[in-house]
Amino acid sequence: MSRKLQLAEGETSRTACARGLLRTGVEEKTGELLTASVLAERIDWVMGLVSDMAGKLTAEHWNNLDVDVLASGEDASGRKLPSNAWMALRRLGWTVNSDAKVNDRIVRMAQEQVGRSLRSTKWRADLTCGVLTSWPADPAKRTADEWDAVREAVPGGQHLPSSVIKSRTRQAVAYERKHGRLPVDVFELEPAPRIARMLLLSACDGQQAAIERHETDPGRALLRLQLPTRPDPQSYRDWTWIACPVSLPPTIAASAVLHLPTLRIHQGKVRADLAYTHAVPKTRRAGHTVALGVDWGLNTLLSAGAARLHEDGRITALGSGGMFRAAGVLAKQHRLRRLSEHLQAKADHYQCVIGDGTDHPLTAKNLVLDDEIRRVCDRRSNLNDALARAAARWAVDQAIAASASVIYVEDLRSMEARGMVRTMNTRLSQTVRGQIVDRMRHLAAEAGIAVITVPARNTSRHCPQCLVPLRHRKAPDRPTTPGWKWALCRSCGYQGDRDAGAWKHIAARGLAHQAKTVMDRASGAMAIRSVIDNLEAKAVVTPTTRTSRDRSKTGPTRHQATRPTPRRRRTPSPTRPQGPAGKRPEGHAHTDRTRLPRAAHRHQGVTTISTPTTGHRPRGTALGAGFHLHAHATPPRWADLMPDTPSDIGSLS
Repeated sequence: MSRKLQLAEGETSRTACARGLLRTGVEEKTGELLTASVLAERIDWVMGLVSDMAGKLTAEHWNNLDVDVLASGEDASGRKLPSNAWMALRRLGWTVNSDAKVNDRIVRMAQEQVGRSLRSTKWRADLTCGVLTSWPADPAKRTADEWDAVREAVPGGQHLPSSVIKSRTRQAVAYERKHGRLPVDVFELEPAPRIARMLLLSACDGQQAAIERHETDPGRALLRLQLPTRPDPQSYRDWTWIACPVSLPPTIAASAVLHLPTLRIHQGKVRADLAYTHAVPKTRRAGHTVALGVDWGLNTLLSAGAARLHEDGRITALGSGGMFRAAGVLAKQHRLRRLSEHLQAKADHYQCVIGDGTDHPLTAKNLVLDDEIRRVCDRRSNLNDALARAAARWAVDQAIAASASVIYVEDLRSMEARGMVRTMNTRLSQTVRGQIVDRMRHLAAEAGIAVITVPARNTSRHCPQCLVPLRHRKAPDRPTTPGWKWALCRSCGYQGDRDAGAWKHIAARGLAHQAKTVMDRASGAMAIRSVIDNLEAKAVVTPTTRTSRDRSKTGPTRHQATRPTPRRRRTPSPTRPQGPAGKRPEGHAHTDRTRLPRAAHRHQGVTTISTPTTGHRPRGTALGAGFHLHAHATPPRWADLMPDTPSDIGSLS
């Protein structure tokens, strides 16, 4: 199999990951068939050996000096350190020994895990150091000068979200409250990280593991690796080669190049994170003419629509956009959050009663409660993952349908729910915006679509057509009732849904500032850092003129019957047939599907403006509807160029 990926013009290589499952294995020397449980047991033995060595190595070098040496990229003689973590640790002389008999590749996997963990600690160490050196007089409320000082002390602090600095400050305040002094650095503030039980086979070579695709069936592959026959191998004879067939997911193309996976055990099964490299279209930072603007909402999780940049500099909206609603999913998420908080409070009370004793009568109940907390947390995590996948897939599909080459998303990493009630603060903090953006980048890269974040300042406050501050009202038919859903502009007469105006402003701002897009070298994420006044003046959406069809009379008026056709038949019902055949129903027989639960069709209109007066009572879960009847999306209408402003239809007051 060729290890080199063939690229055509306009393509670039991209490394992604897909999930696989190791169901069985064959011992090559004896031909013995290993069941899934036996295979998981042997792999768990190797994970135990690697985890023990990695834990010892991490604890030995969990200090500021060693982390700075590793992050500097140079050894003691001034030579550049290799990019592979295990090679860099060996250049620095950081090694570890095992009590069992293991080959050098097992030690490599432990060193790779430790090197990656220590390298990622450097950013947290610099952030903590900058916060501690510029400690404010009042940690709960920094002044403007203190904010400037802490941003100067932190590397890259000018574009760092304020919430990150505040969370690190609260962590130091909690340490001071407990110990009576501030921590010296992050290594005193945080304990050594726990090493995950997994096997990074990418640090190995052919002497420990190898993977090859099937010659005739591209959907299958064979993974060969050495596993021990006992938990504490004493010689190399205790290691044998195991061949494990792997069924590749359909997302891995036949032309993709496979890499050694990462193995982990989940619920007694061996999961394989299959890494592969494939060709995708190149994304570009600038030169876009059609863009998709995505706005975050509260009731409508996403509101998106497309805009076009014309040659003369005008920006027009394409259609009325669409909305992705997840009120039912978020309601379930809030219920699980409240349950988790209740269980955690109960567990804390048990722990206070038990104390340091081990023979207390509540010890067994506390263990059961810990298991229940873990299960609730897993349910919340799975629900967040499902919501992030569905929302990101919908947004990317909108961009593909509109033939957009870029998706502009407002950057809400610094969003803070100040001045709101406790319930609203918690609700805003429990959103999954970061996961959605990450998955959006992953899916958009497959189609060659760039995902760029733009500043969120005034996207919902200013008019998308004239940039004048808007007036927000409850509804278009209630122009005097204060609210936030409906937006009206006194200057140009624009009025529309608040979220619809926001995505127009976001798309226009991105198209006007696309020359100022920067890319992060480490992550490859693209962003527009700040808003420039002269470019923002061009970020206006020009309203499209509505072409009304000619309604003049060209012929005689069509005759209408004086008596409309009855909806039900007037003929009597037929007699009951003999045998098991059914009876023809009397009246209209419905041939469509049965009525969906109320949660499946509520709030589906694009122009929905009224607030529900009743609590959320979805019936989809009672009927087995599941997740998708609680996540609703309006279909795109790119071809139907609706007017941008409904102000010409008359006064709504």
